[in-house]
Amino acid sequence: MGQKPLTGSDEDPRVAELRMAVSRLRRELAGLRTDFPDRPIAEDELAALDAMVVSGVPEIPRMRRSLLLIAGAIGSVSAVAAALREVRNAVDLFGEPPRG
Repeated sequence: MGQKPLTGSDEDPRVAELRMAVSRLRRELAGLRTDFPDRPIAEDELAALDAMVVSGVPEIPRMRRSLLLIAGAIGSVSAVAAALREVRNAVDLFGEPPRG
């Protein structure tokens, strides 16, 4: 996609961006004092995204599914809206999944 690895690293910059965004949202969720019913779903899907990132280039359809589940689970918790937007932007860097 025209993306170049970071200097001194073979890591895809999209993967690095997703890793940072997932990490930030996980930290912000951990720091929330407010509990909401679907929090475990959001945390599980963030863990799944993190696992995909660690393994290399994640599967686009699976990333998008995780993103939808996270967004649905978090709902309107405005305290994490910016971090959720970062995750969405990072997923979007991978483009659309191929049509089959």
